[in-house]
Formats: sequence, structure tokens, C-alpha cells
Amino acid sequence: MQFLSKQNIIQNYEQTVQKKQFAQLLSIEKNHFQISNLVGSSLSFVISESFKKSEKPFLLIFNDKEEAAYYLNDLEQLLSDKDVLFYPGSYRRPYQIEEVDNANVLLRSEVLNRINSQKKPALIVTYPEALFEQVVTKAELNRNTLKISLNDNLSLDFVNEVLFEYHFNRVDFVSEPGEFSVRGGIIDVFSFSHDEPYRIEFFGDEIESIRTFDVETQLSTEKLTKVSIMPNVENKALDEKRESFLKYISAKTVVFTKNIDLLTSTLDKLFIKAEEAFKKLSTAINHAEPIELFCNGEFIKNQLEDFTTVEIVNARQTELASADNQNLKKAQNIAAAISNIKNIQFNTKPQPSFNKQFDLLIENFLQNTKDGYTNYLFCDSEKQADRFHDIFNDVDTKIQYTTIVFPLYQGFIDVDNKLVCYTDHQIFERYHKFRLKNGYSKKQSLKLKELTNLEIGDYVTHIDHGIGQFGGLQKIDVEGKKQEAIKLIYGDRDILYISIHSLHKISKYTGKDGKPPKLYKLGSPAWKTLKQKTKSRIRHIAFNLIELYAKRKIQKGFQYQPDSYLQHELEASFLYEDTPDQTSSTQDVKNDMESEQPMDRLVCGDVGFGKTEVAIRAAFKAVDNGKQVAILVPTTILAFQHFKTFTERLKNFPVTVEYLNRFRSASQRKGVLEGLENGSVDIVIGTHQLTNATIKYKNLGLLIVDEEQKFGVAVKDKLKTIKENIDTLTLTATPIPRTLQFSLMAARDLSIISTPPPNRVPIESHVIRFSEETIRDAVRYEIQRGGQIFFVHNRIENIKDVAGLIQRLVPDAKIGIGHGQMDGKKLEALMLAFINNEFDVLVATTIIESGLDVPNANTIFINNANNFGLSDLHQMRGRVGRSNKKAFCYFITPPYHMMTDDARKRIQAIELFTDLGSGINIAMKDLEIRGAGDLLGGEQSGFINDIGFDTYQKILNETIEELKENEFKDLYKEDSDKPKDYVKDIQIDTDFEILFPDDYINVITERLSLYNKLGELKTEEELLKFEAEIIDRFGEFPAQVEDLLNSVRIKWIAKHLGIEKLILKQKRMICYFISDQQSSFYNTPVFLQVVKFVQNNPTTCVMKEKQTKSGLRLLLTFIKITSVKKALETLQKI
Repeated sequence: MQFLSKQNIIQNYEQTVQKKQFAQLLSIEKNHFQISNLVGSSLSFVISESFKKSEKPFLLIFNDKEEAAYYLNDLEQLLSDKDVLFYPGSYRRPYQIEEVDNANVLLRSEVLNRINSQKKPALIVTYPEALFEQVVTKAELNRNTLKISLNDNLSLDFVNEVLFEYHFNRVDFVSEPGEFSVRGGIIDVFSFSHDEPYRIEFFGDEIESIRTFDVETQLSTEKLTKVSIMPNVENKALDEKRESFLKYISAKTVVFTKNIDLLTSTLDKLFIKAEEAFKKLSTAINHAEPIELFCNGEFIKNQLEDFTTVEIVNARQTELASADNQNLKKAQNIAAAISNIKNIQFNTKPQPSFNKQFDLLIENFLQNTKDGYTNYLFCDSEKQADRFHDIFNDVDTKIQYTTIVFPLYQGFIDVDNKLVCYTDHQIFERYHKFRLKNGYSKKQSLKLKELTNLEIGDYVTHIDHGIGQFGGLQKIDVEGKKQEAIKLIYGDRDILYISIHSLHKISKYTGKDGKPPKLYKLGSPAWKTLKQKTKSRIRHIAFNLIELYAKRKIQKGFQYQPDSYLQHELEASFLYEDTPDQTSSTQDVKNDMESEQPMDRLVCGDVGFGKTEVAIRAAFKAVDNGKQVAILVPTTILAFQHFKTFTERLKNFPVTVEYLNRFRSASQRKGVLEGLENGSVDIVIGTHQLTNATIKYKNLGLLIVDEEQKFGVAVKDKLKTIKENIDTLTLTATPIPRTLQFSLMAARDLSIISTPPPNRVPIESHVIRFSEETIRDAVRYEIQRGGQIFFVHNRIENIKDVAGLIQRLVPDAKIGIGHGQMDGKKLEALMLAFINNEFDVLVATTIIESGLDVPNANTIFINNANNFGLSDLHQMRGRVGRSNKKAFCYFITPPYHMMTDDARKRIQAIELFTDLGSGINIAMKDLEIRGAGDLLGGEQSGFINDIGFDTYQKILNETIEELKENEFKDLYKEDSDKPKDYVKDIQIDTDFEILFPDDYINVITERLSLYNKLGELKTEEELLKFEAEIIDRFGEFPAQVEDLLNSVRIKWIAKHLGIEKLILKQKRMICYFISDQQSSFYNTPVFLQVVKFVQNNPTTCVMKEKQTKSGLRLLLTFIKITSVKKALETLQKI
């Protein structure tokens, strides 16, 4: 149905294009004509249809990047992705070489490469800033491109040399354009002409395969037959000849322009800026003149004369009455006659606006049907389409309409074709955003790995031997065979080698402030007693934790009804499109509310990622079910801000929202309290006062705690008394260690929102010393682009001096000062003025940190950033970058050597995680820097320090498992049916070579992380996947690796058979069973099966008891085991 209706619209335009003889006009050389009255996306349909008809390349020049991006999205959907290219500008300001945007350079090179490679014609979308920069000539580009295809005869060394000539860097693993790596017969290279790197595999001197691969996983994605590798052509320092982009494209190209005068004036403005920048440059270095690098307006205008051009004019700017229409026609004809330019006229009107009034929309639809128009609704997603069906189904009259899931830029009414095409985002007045291919973005996962990577000299905790220092991987001789082992150094220079098979027993030590821990001698009892002590204390904690959880499970709360149609309408009227995480979090919260146990959920989402929207929906659901909602916020300002947001979102619904904070007068306060008691107030937002025992609620059903990390323990304890059995929703961007710990251990449910809303750009963070120059430039730049600035200075006594300093640096800036000691009314007025853009710079204390939302503020300075905690810094940085503009954040700190260790660590962590959605990583890092403390009470993190955080986690989880099996059996009934694991962990001793050889994987850290990964695999399919991955990354593997993979399979079987230790030496395999003679294992069917096997095969295996140091042990011995494979087969038989 959907597909057909889309086809109908497209066919209509196909006929229109034929009727107007569009293709014929386009085929005439140097023909200039106009098309008029194509409103919104009707333009996209006409262009895409004429592109299909004419065999020529198209170039579309729009007025600015945003408009270009919107039309690009339309066209990408109407034509095939491969034929539509975006040609962006490569940097922000001329001559600022270091400010090049790599993703854009990549897209530019892709376009140049495509035009150069004679494939079928493409449609290129661009805007003035991109045309402003000249490009390398074709001849130059050909000289600098290395073309490689399958089965070429090329030597690996030759490719290596060429890449060095192109200034590519050789690295271990490729992660950004301009890098390559060589491993055995494989070259990985990230060319500037493609948004994914290539992996080229050689067989001798012949190219065996070429594939693209993903930077993050380093795994191949698709096979190619030929690729071209090109260097960074945007490097302006190169002294190559350049020409305008219009010279570069084929002469047959048809150019569509929106407004030539605007185009030329934009280019001229840019050119003047370039000339000014050029004058300021130091003369010591030889820079190219602006005229050699950039194009001005006149230049481009003259070049356009040589192409077939189509100017897009909209003569019907306003809806004219029919009488005036005649005059308009005359005027147009005269104009056309004078300029002698042919004008093709269409007849479309813009989509009317309904102000979210559905009855108006329905009326309009009915009227359209009557007038013989067909109604189409273009939706961004299936979900939106469903919402329309829900809303229309509530109406009695039958409405004729078709929904199509196909995001369009703008709706329109086509009078000639009798089509009405409306878009959902215009009806709901949501912000519709464009998606640009992000050529490549430094991936986050690389950084998280770095936090836990082991480096030589790091402290590690070995669960049996205590804390030692990591000494790297070493090859050791075991009876003439090489084995890979991990070297650990203990007190008094004791050295311990442990096999790679027990890698899982060591973990990186993270204690407080990075102080080195105490190293004990090997075999000293100190570690054992410490472990025991810790274990008993952890047991105590775990016991209380489970008890708390148990209480929650037993309690009955209020069960909410499923969503009503009001709920659908509220969700549909959200201004932005939900991100997937947001949808799933909302769903989690609703499911919790609809179940009969009280909800206790933590929603962890980064600053500005739409947590508030999740809260609004939950609150509305509660009110819809006749309950009251209390929202607890940390600061006065935030209470007011939330009050505004909630009132705005819920203004069309029958809901009363009130707030309590110190700005409200006594009488107002009294009114709110009475309203709560008699039930006339539905939602109340307030600071700590809400926890006051004197407040009476008529029917409280939901408690929402925002910015949970800001509340002290006292407030939280008070909360506990309110919330024995009401639903609780906690929102935070950077949970405090204790909260996070709770959620990680499932004493609370956790939802994470980590996908940024589209169009968000990560915030660019810089750590700087206090420099007047930097501050002046940044403030100026922000004001020039029409933005506002936060300056955080946390000392009230000299905050005025700081404001004075900024005033001196930037005399024409308007500056306001805000701090917590001001009068409430004044502060509120000041904040509102800032939100309404009445002044440029707000110099304030951290009062802004908690939730002031100023979308127009996109630069923030944090003075003395070393004095703030991690979550504070992250929260403050989150005040900027809340729209789709690039945001900047400057942390002003003293030189590194003057900060404390902790502060230095914090600043480094915050510098690392600039990506969107990194709040949860910051919290994890915080957990690592500070430790989690005693989870249920005041005792702080003493013992976590003694054993390291990861080990603490391990013991904690084990204890909880133990308690679940014993003390709390009834609570976890559903878990107890699972077969019990008798063997937690198995040790293998062998004289076979089981390892990754050096010549196969030569980077030590990579070997280590692969060993680690191997240890974590659980199933055969995971193992096969792992096998495929290493073949893909490092080529075919040698015998030792095969043995290594089989040894993992042996471990699995042995574990199942109850074997704790396995020795493979001198062609024998000796298996030690569980040491505890009383274990219930000896009564299980598994063990009986083993006994049976031994009875049936007396020639190959023997079972006997043997006295060892640790008491009597049961052994099983096999003979004639010549290989690891044989060992595996033998065990599989049992």
C-alpha cells in the first residue's frame, strides 16, 4: 500500500517533467532558464525525476549548509544513495590549517574521486562556503592516486613506499584517515577517498582480496574489486596548482542555483575575510595568496555562464487573490520577455499550519477530499504513522488519507496534480533535522578500552597471590617447548609467571588517587587474611543489599493502566524525534509502572539527551491515572526551569503544575500546599522542602528525583520514609559511585540513554592556562555567530573583577553577573533575561551547573577547573552544545605540576571523554578514582583500596551468588532450577605450544587483549566468531593458534565433567576432580557417566586416588595423547 502510494506520487512527477519538456531543455548546451513556484519538497521530486531522465551530472547550489543538507536527505531517499553526493566546505576559517574538519575533507575527496573515476553521472549537492575553496587540478589528482585492483601484480614493499610518499603514518591499528599498518601479508590503509579504511591481502606479489573494514571492531565489512588510495588533497600547505570546483566538474553538468546574487555576495564576504586573515599571517612562512586558494563571487558567476543553468525562483511568495493572479501573470511574462529567459511554471502551495489542532487538520483533510485532492501524510517513522492512526481512529467521521514512512523536508500542495503532501513534523511543529554522513568519527570504544588496558608497571591483583606489578608477556621454556606467560613482580623481587590460561585471575588494581599499593612477598599470609576480612565485610553488605531488594520484590504498589489516547497525543507532540534509547527507556518506565511491584529505576542519560521528556511522560501517565507526582530537584533555579518546561509541554492537557522554592512568597506557598492536600495540584516541583514531613499529599503515586548526584545522604534517607511503596524514577547524567554500584548489581533497574539526539556535535574541550588572549578570541567568535557565553567563576568575593576583566577585553559585550547570594527575584529575572538573549556573557558561580537550559549559549569557560569534581565538570560542560551548533568548552587550570594528583586525573578524564553520551563513562571513571564506599552506610572505601576495585567487584558478585544459593533460596526460586556449576575455574598445565606466535600478532597489548577475550568466551558459536575475526584481521592462523582455540574447548568440557586441574605432559592427560570429597557432585549423573566410561575403556584410561599436599584427590589418567586435538576428542567421547 505504502509502496504503491509513493510510486503514484513519483509517477505524477515523471509525467509532469515530460509534459514540461524538462529533459529537452536540459540537453541544450549552455541553456539558461528558470523554474518557479516549487515549494518545499516538491522541488526534490522534480529534480530527482529530471535527473533520472537526463543522462547528465547535476550540481545543486543551495543558499546555506542547512538547506543543502535537508534537500540532500530528500534526494538520497528518492534516488540511490550511490548517486547523491554532498560536497561540504573543509574548514571553519581561512588559513586556520589546524581547524580542518576531517570528516568534511573526507567527503570532499570522495566527490572529487567520483568525478574523476568516470562512473555514471552523479548528483552533487553543495553550498557557497564549499565552492569558495579551490581544489587540486585533475592532473595533480591523477598523479597522486594509487589505483589497486584484484589480482594486480604489486609487491607489498612498493605499496609501503608509495604510502610513505603520500605522507601516510604507519601505526599498529588504523583508526583515522592517513594511517596504514602492515601485518604479515595484510596492509590496512585509510584513504582520504572513502569513509572506511581498506584491508588489502597479498599472496606473494599478487593481490588476493580487498575489503573495507570497520575502525571500531577492526573487522571486514564488504569485498571490493578495485580501490583508489589518495592522500589529503585539502592540505593547503602544498604548493600544487588549484582551480575552482566548477572547472573540475564535467562541462556537461547542469547547475541548479537558488539565488545567484546571494551566492556571489556570500562568496565575496568570505573572500574579504580570507584577505584580512592573509594580511595577519607571519611573512616568515611562504603562504599562497588568497586568489590562488579561494574564489570570489565575480569569478564563480562568470564560470556559471558556461554551463546549462536552472535558476529556482519562487514568484508566488504570498498567496495572491485570483484577481491579482492575472496581473502577476502579466508581470511575469513581461519580466521573462525582458530577460529573454524561459520560465517553466509549476503550481504548488506550502503546507498550511495547524498549530497542533487536530480538528483543523481533520477538517482540512475532508475539504481536500471533497475538492478531489488525494491526502498523503509523510512520517519520519512507523511509530509516528501509528500515532496518526490512533488519533484519527478516535474520530467518528471517515477520513481518507495515506501514510507513507518517508521523511520529507517540507510538505506542499500540488494544485495541478491534485496532491496534498503533508509532513508529520510540520503538523506537530517538531524540529525536523538533517542527517549528514559523518565520514568518520574517533570512536569511543577505543578510549574505554584504554582505561582498562594493562601496561608494564601497572599494579594488578591476582586473586590467589595478592597485588603485584605487571611485567609484560614473556616466552618461557617448559621442557623444551615455548609457552607464553604473564610476568608478575611481588615484594622482595619475587617473580611469578602465570599461564595465559589463568588470565581471568588477574585484574587491574584501581585504588584511591593512584597511590601505589603495598606489595607483599609471595606466599606471605597477609594477603589471605586480608581477603578473608574483606570477604566477611562484603558478605555483610551483600546480605543487607539483597534484603532491601527482597523487601521491594514482596511489596505491592499501584498498578497503572496502559496508555490512553491522551498519552499518545502528548508523545506525538514532542518537538524532536525520539532516539532509540529514549524510546526504550520510556518503555521500561511504563512497564515498571504497569507492573504491581513499585518501580525503582535509574535513568542515566547525558546532559541534554532527553531525560526530562522521559520524566514528563511518566508524570503524565501518573496524573492520567489520577495520582499526584512530586519532582525533587537540587536547586532553586532548576525548580523554576522545570516548572517552565513542564507547563509548556502540558499546556494543552488538563494538568496543574506548581513549584516550591525559596523564590515563592508565603501565601503562594500556602496555596500550593493546600492544593496538594485537596488534590487540585497534580504535579509539584520543588527543592529539599518537598521531603518535609509537614507536607500532606492527597494521593502521591510517583516520585521523580532529578540530578540525583546532588543530594546528600540525609535527604535520601528522608526520601526512604516517603517512598516505601511508591514508584520512584531517578534521573542523572553522572550517577554517584554508590548509585551506579547499586544499579550494576541489580539492586535497582538501570536504563541508559546514550545516543545523542541527531544534529548534535560533540563539544570541543580545551584545557588552557588563564590567558586573556584566548578568552577574548573565544568570546568574540561566539558573539559574532550570535551566541552567548557562560563564564563560571566560583568565588563570590572577586566575581565582579572577573566580569570587569571580560568587559575590558571585549568592550562591546553585554555582561551579567549571577550568584547564589543575590535576592531571589533578582536572580530569577537575570536568568530569564539570559535565556531571552538580552545579554551576551553570564559570569556566574556554579549556580548554573544544575540545569539552566540556554540553547543559544555555546561557549563555556570554567575557571580553576581543578577545584571541581568530575561530575560537576561534566554537568557544566553540558550547559552548552544543546542545539546543533558546534560548542566550545574551556577548562582554565593552573599548570599540571601545581595540581593535586586527583585533580590532574579528573582533568585528563574529562578531556578524554568529549564524545556525546559519555556521562556513564565519566561515572565509571569516577567510581575508579573514588571507589564506591560502603554501599549501605557511612563506612568509606578503606578496604576497596587494599584489594583494588575489580577484585572487590569479583568477590562481591561471588558472595551474592552464594547468598542466593543458600540464605535467600526462596527469593530466587526461578534461578535454582539451573544446573549448578561445581567448577568455577580450571587450571591447565601443558608442554604443547599453545599461544599466539610473535610473527602472527606482534603487538603485545593486542595479544594480551585477545587472550583476555578468549577467556571470556562461553559458547561454541562465540568461539567460531572469534576465529573468523582473527583470520580476517591477521590472516590464516598457524597450528599453535589452532591448539589455543581447542584448549578453550577442552576447558569447557573439563569444567562440565567436574575437573579442577588438567595436566597435558609427556603424551599423557591427567585430570584432577573436585577436591572436596563431600561435594554433591559425586552423586550427579555427570560423574556416574565418567565412571561408566572408565569401566568400558580400561585400556586407554585409569582412575585412581592419590595422596597430595592438599589431601586425597581423585585422578583420571589417559595415555597416548599426542596432540591437543587428540585430547579434545578424547574428552568429547565421555
